[in-house]
Amino acid sequence: MDIKEKLYQMFILGLDVDGYRTALENSLGGVIFFTRDIQTSEQFRNLCNEIKSQAKISPFLSIDQEGGRVERTENIHNGKKYLSAKFAFEKGVDFLKSQTIDIAQELKSYGINLNFAPCIDVNTNPENPIIGERAFSNNAEDVIKAEKIVSQAYRENEIIPCVKHFPGHGDANADSHLTLPEINLSLDEMEKTHIKPFNSAVKNGIEMIMAAHLHCTCFDKEIIPASLSINALSYLRNDLNFDGVIISDDMMMKGVSKYGLAEAFEMGIKAGLNMFIHRNSNSDVIDAIETIAKKARNNNELFESIEKSYDKIISLKKSFGLL
Repeated sequence: MDIKEKLYQMFILGLDVDGYRTALENSLGGVIFFTRDIQTSEQFRNLCNEIKSQAKISPFLSIDQEGGRVERTENIHNGKKYLSAKFAFEKGVDFLKSQTIDIAQELKSYGINLNFAPCIDVNTNPENPIIGERAFSNNAEDVIKAEKIVSQAYRENEIIPCVKHFPGHGDANADSHLTLPEINLSLDEMEKTHIKPFNSAVKNGIEMIMAAHLHCTCFDKEIIPASLSINALSYLRNDLNFDGVIISDDMMMKGVSKYGLAEAFEMGIKAGLNMFIHRNSNSDVIDAIETIAKKARNNNELFESIEKSYDKIISLKKSFGLL
């Protein structure tokens, strides 16, 4: 395969415009669905099938379906809602497992194979504007217990789980959709609480981890999001020994907006990201991917990083029977 096609495997794009169709012909890695894309069960199922038929390589068909306020299929539930992580966990582990199985089976019935869940942030800041009830608990051990149940329930129902938001969004006092929050805790403090569930998830074989658009002072004194930080992602690889796929949070978020798209993609690849989410598939995104592809032909570091990421992505797809 050409390096450009391998690079396209590193992207999961939204369906806001038709750019994703061209990208699928170039071996796009996957697509992400939002509420706007889902009107009826039949329409959504047909959409998933259509995308699969257009793809050069079987794609990740992905979604954020946590329950509570992050539930993308709400238009087709006729008023039924899944509970958020906090309230599902509070009802007990049996309920949590049962609800996760329901979510997984629903997603599978449409054709989804990747869910950006569970959220394993430890919600230590009561003023946190973005996590709150999306977290199972403000206690790391409870989050660890819940993650094991949820990730395993997804696996058993052929949905790839993706834990988020490394290295932990729970102490943030700002929303990374709107700005770049700063987490000013020592590495020791982070490890005792916020990194602890990620460490456990890695030991239990988690397949994918989402990196957050947060500035963590324990990794970088200069202001840089952990999602683009060599120090943060190297820690995940070398200290936690994670060997799976590291994916960015949505690259449309304000936490990374000070960078140009091509610049941000290149920074992320060099830092150790294997995949990127971008909720759009407009010409700006496609042009940025094409720019990186051209540059990679004459840049060994970029070329080799893309090759390694491609191998990880294909290995994950094979392990879940997508290829």
